[in-house]
Amino acid sequence: MLDAIARVEWAELFVPTHSIAEMVVRGSLMYLALFVIFRFMVGRQSSAVGIADILVIVIIADAAQNAFAKEYQSVTEGVTLVLTIVLWDFTLDWLAYHNRFFAWLCAPPPLPLVKDGRMLHRNMRRELISAAELASLARQQGIDHIEEVRSACLESNGEISFVKKSPGDEQGGKRRRDDAI
Repeated sequence: MLDAIARVEWAELFVPTHSIAEMVVRGSLMYLALFVIFRFMVGRQSSAVGIADILVIVIIADAAQNAFAKEYQSVTEGVTLVLTIVLWDFTLDWLAYHNRFFAWLCAPPPLPLVKDGRMLHRNMRRELISAAELASLARQQGIDHIEEVRSACLESNGEISFVKKSPGDEQGGKRRRDDAI
């Protein structure tokens, strides 16, 4: 009995049961496929993470597991898969830093939601952000009314940034031009 508890099957632990090259290809394809799905189909949402968001991530991870791993059994295969995923994450970050196309692909540009105190309903509708949700987020940043906002943007990380109007903004564009002369 003690023998069964203390025995370690070293070959099963470290010797891969599947091709390492296949694991790298599977990991690469699944990572890139999930990246494209999340970038273009799931899109950005305001930064709060709800139960539904966590559930989607867990279900996707479970559904993708077999395609990622082909039922791997050894530590070597698990480490290879994890290293492949981490390598792709680093590679995309590096490419985004050095190339405009990849920067756009990895982090979409800010989407304006408010301009000069007026909500941009088309953009809000596209991102499924209600006027009440936007007003709530503004209040959390100390802004009582949307009319006090010069601009608000949905950032690539899902957060909404607000820029308050300055006292001179109330006078309109004419005063700013006169001050600049």
